[in-house]
Amino acid sequence: MSEGTVHLSIEGRIASVLFDRPQARNAMTWAMYEQLGRICTQLQNDPGIRVVIFRGAGGEAFVAGTDIAQFQSFSDGDDGVAYERRIDHCIEQIERLPMPTLAVVEGWAVGGGLAIATACDFRIATPGSRFGVPIAKTLGNCLSINNLARLTAVFGSPRVKRMLLLAELLGAEEALACGFLLQVCEPAEITGTTMKLSERLASLAPVTQSVVKEGMRRLATHALPESEDLIRRCYASRDFREGVEAFVAKRKPVWQGH
Repeated sequence: MSEGTVHLSIEGRIASVLFDRPQARNAMTWAMYEQLGRICTQLQNDPGIRVVIFRGAGGEAFVAGTDIAQFQSFSDGDDGVAYERRIDHCIEQIERLPMPTLAVVEGWAVGGGLAIATACDFRIATPGSRFGVPIAKTLGNCLSINNLARLTAVFGSPRVKRMLLLAELLGAEEALACGFLLQVCEPAEITGTTMKLSERLASLAPVTQSVVKEGMRRLATHALPESEDLIRRCYASRDFREGVEAFVAKRKPVWQGH
């Protein structure tokens, strides 16, 4: 299957980042994460960019997580720690962008895709969009403490427990009601809404926006506890290997609790 591509296009003051792997619901490959990192570095150093839009290709998904087939090479908990560090670094690059960021969600935003959307300042979505991290059903791995903190800050603890412990997917209306989404609009209207909001953001004071963003990022990540022991325990488990093997074999995993 294609490695996929993350594209950057710039029109005036507005940059657009497109996750382009629609045949796999834009599930992220290692190559795509690397491309996203390079794009964020470029945008970080471009004072002419006032807004960044993140969107998935194909209209069916924003990003449907990380491509699970890639986990077949993992052998122990250290591989899990290295992976979560890698994801944390990529997500932090999005958070550290000095200009406002907007995630445009059409369809699925799950796993790593939800983390990317959560790292953005604003999110709009279509009515059929779904949000979650169903790893208790699909893979048997875990999130870093940083991503747990991000999700809890925007969804609240009860909803995060539903997403992670019950493997529930939340609908667009619930995501709107809890403040995760700024707006829900029909597919035919979402591009126009995106551009209108982007132009509004681009017209406001950029230094104020940048300082507020960085201040809030520091508050959210201040003094987070150590968690690599939890990551090692999960990624070293037989259940994680079973989750990966079951996904690749297209069967239901059999959890053993060890």
